[in-house]
Amino acid sequence: MTLATAIGYLSGLRFVAPDLDTPTLLGTALALNICQAIVCRLFAHNNGYPKNLWTLLGFIAGLWAVAVLILLPHRPDGQPPPPRPLP
Repeated sequence: MTLATAIGYLSGLRFVAPDLDTPTLLGTALALNICQAIVCRLFAHNNGYPKNLWTLLGFIAGLWAVAVLILLPHRPDGQPPPPRPLP
């Protein structure tokens, strides 16, 4: 697997435009991942998750991070869950 193929799958571009040449793919993936990082930050803020972490994950993983964040439950108080007791 080449770097362009991996970036294509991580950004989701490989599913909608599998025949993009590498420079176009990289430029489009960069712009798309910036937008998806912003979307992740907004969803994280509204659902009570760490904004900076999800912004970074949205920039790196793109579409996949947005999908995971949409599926995560809403935290009404915005606090992380309590720690589990040690066995």
